[in-house]
Amino acid sequence: DPFTGTGTFITRLLQSGIIKQKDLIRKYTRELHANEIVLLAYYIASINIENAFHDLMQGDDYTPFDGICLTDTFQLGEGDEEDALFSDVFPKNSVRVIDQKHTPIRVIVGNPPYSVGQGSANDNAQNESYPKLEQRIASTYAAFSRAKTTKALYDSYIKAFRWASDRIDPKQGGVIGFVSNAGWLDGNAMDGFRSCLEQEFSSIYVFNLRGNQRTQGEVSRREGGKIFGSGSRTPVAITILVKNPSAQKEKADIYYVDIGDYLTREEKLKKIADFQSCMSSKFPVTAMKPNEYNDWLNQRNGLFESFIPMEPDKKHNAAAQSVFTLNTLGVNSNRDAWVYNFSKSLLEGNIKHTIMAYNESLKSYKANPADLQRRNYAKYRDMNPQNISWSSSLESQFERGNEATYEPKFLEASHRPFTSQWLYWGEKLIHRRGQMDEIFPAGEDSSNLLICVSGISGTKEMSVLITDKIPDLHFNGDTQAFPLYYYEKTDTTQGNLFDQQQTQYIRRNGITDFILGQARQLYGPKTTREDIFYYVYGFLHLPSYRKEFAADLKKSLPRILLVDEPKKFWKIAKAGRELANIHLHYESQPFPEHVVVEGEASGNFRVQKLKFAKTQGQDDRSTIIYNEDIRVADIPAKAYEYVVNGRCPIEWVMDRYQIKADNDSGIENNPNKWGEEHGNPRYILDLLLRVITVSLRTLEIVEGLPEVKFE
Repeated sequence: DPFTGTGTFITRLLQSGIIKQKDLIRKYTRELHANEIVLLAYYIASINIENAFHDLMQGDDYTPFDGICLTDTFQLGEGDEEDALFSDVFPKNSVRVIDQKHTPIRVIVGNPPYSVGQGSANDNAQNESYPKLEQRIASTYAAFSRAKTTKALYDSYIKAFRWASDRIDPKQGGVIGFVSNAGWLDGNAMDGFRSCLEQEFSSIYVFNLRGNQRTQGEVSRREGGKIFGSGSRTPVAITILVKNPSAQKEKADIYYVDIGDYLTREEKLKKIADFQSCMSSKFPVTAMKPNEYNDWLNQRNGLFESFIPMEPDKKHNAAAQSVFTLNTLGVNSNRDAWVYNFSKSLLEGNIKHTIMAYNESLKSYKANPADLQRRNYAKYRDMNPQNISWSSSLESQFERGNEATYEPKFLEASHRPFTSQWLYWGEKLIHRRGQMDEIFPAGEDSSNLLICVSGISGTKEMSVLITDKIPDLHFNGDTQAFPLYYYEKTDTTQGNLFDQQQTQYIRRNGITDFILGQARQLYGPKTTREDIFYYVYGFLHLPSYRKEFAADLKKSLPRILLVDEPKKFWKIAKAGRELANIHLHYESQPFPEHVVVEGEASGNFRVQKLKFAKTQGQDDRSTIIYNEDIRVADIPAKAYEYVVNGRCPIEWVMDRYQIKADNDSGIENNPNKWGEEHGNPRYILDLLLRVITVSLRTLEIVEGLPEVKFE
């Protein structure tokens, strides 16, 4: 239900003493309303509310609570005809629902659920559709947004804001109080939502409780405890929206409080209890002044828009006034457990198994021509997650009756930072390939380099990492890849009778003519596209750039400034080449000095899970327990300062190189197999040592970058 826990809220309201004794009967019988969509929750809420009321009245007369309805709150606004709301099964409930619909509402409170869609096509749990409510979102929140995608605006908790805002009569006014996902506070796609709140209400109070556990490392620790415990990973905020018809304001006054860094859940709850009210003098509010982009937090710098965008207005546009002619998302398999593995032989077996299961289901579907003609396919799909992981693209193939064919296409791919795995690159089992077939058209035989930036997150700091392999969507955040080249397919050529048919490709430049012309004017006619490519990589590592435009880089893809001084350009380009060399060849970096490996002589290089040693119950990050025989000690603290996609390279190795089994499919991914199949059983230990060098050397180069002032 859109307002989970409303029964509990009404119970607590009655018990709080806020309602005076003389008003209690009137409020209880006429002015309090609660909705539940689950029958059991409906009965429990009714009993709790009624018991709380009778405890307060201390009388013998039983008065049922007629203000509770068994209904879907959002559905109340979908139909104009009351017949649609009436049920012969629950006629008394239907009367309550219709009465509530015609009752003026002044206060709406709740804890809306957070869901924008089903987690997996195997769930068969599509969200309910509310056409009128969704149209209201489209004509308000989405219409005022500058974001390229507004899917997040159709999350259930945003629907709750829209429904509640419309439910309160603007002439009468009222108050909305929600405990909700706090992603809307700084989300890029939520700019139109924030703008509408500012226009539709007279006063807004926001208490940001933080707790975003979709972050990593130090950022995650700073976010603090999760308000709803293990049941939530999202940030949480208390929002009070006041609609005062007598207030003569074009825009709302916005008052904001951040609960603070590094607080536990218990410390946060104590602060909430201490503040008691947003009108309390204890409430240390800050007045917010949104900017032209409708940013409330982390406001963008207008200077950023004057820089040169990395992405083109349309792909393959060599004349675009951008740095690159092409950019693409990383590969979105939607079934990583099936198409990635450290073991090539196990991956091959997994792929053959799921293709066989798919084709067996398809065979049953095709054996029923009537269903095939009507595309009535749902009942034939194998929903066992140990056989198939469904996605919308695979479902579409199945619906059309298309068989899956095994293809022996296995590539080494960049799955996560400093983590290569085997990737099955056959048709149908990759949900979204992006434009990787243009960037690596012949797989491993295609040569290319990609600068991968972390996309638009709204929460994480921008990070950048280069690769020469196909990157996963989450290789670096929500990976946006910018290639040095792309390949254009020519007509297929046919030789003589004994020649094989071959597809030819022409290599095209990923760096635009525009940026090449600009650079040659500034730095001389010998400047190459490759120089510009490495300059971009170095520029994206500039500490001054990342600090000055941190807010912009969370909400927009990077933009590049060509520095005025040629010496600085060449110094940044050189640093970019050096960084690229280290990050591309991380597996061959020298071992770090002074780091000690204990127990190496045991010859036991297998890992189960790497972990830090403990000192007085706390992680000792100077020592890593590799396995029962080997420890890596004297790791310098500085090695943890280089962070990419939320973790330092050491932490990425510790996180990815452990034996894991996928919860749904049961497929095991054992990193020891990678070393075994590559003839190097100590691969993981060597990798751990080498990425320490990667971190230290990266920091050294970054610290040597020239100072660039942005004015």
